[in-house]
Amino acid sequence: MASHIDFGKFGEKIARQFLENKGYCILKINWRHRHKEVDIICKKENILVIAEVKTRSDDYFQQPFEAVERKKQNLLVEAAEAFIEDYTDFEEVRYDIISIVKRKDSEPEIEHIEEAFIPGVDL
Repeated sequence: MASHIDFGKFGEKIARQFLENKGYCILKINWRHRHKEVDIICKKENILVIAEVKTRSDDYFQQPFEAVERKKQNLLVEAAEAFIEDYTDFEEVRYDIISIVKRKDSEPEIEHIEEAFIPGVDL
């Protein structure tokens, strides 16, 4: 890959395809509200899913999903609240993480963590 940005975009494309294959309807990609960004906003039935995608070339030191710390979670929640102001037809909002490890010369390993965190709750 040319850069870590390109590698991240590569991971987001894999995550989109993965979610679509699981029956999710993609609503927005890289949706921005001020300085906050949500990688993928999608829905399944009446559930709005705010998905953060983390892609790494290995998981030796840390799993990709472990990089979504409390600060990032709070930014996702703030962005989701702004999105919901305009789109109110959802019964539930869920925060997922798509964790991707793409080692050289191998297929990507994808882990979809549904309800990866609950706003305001420390797990």
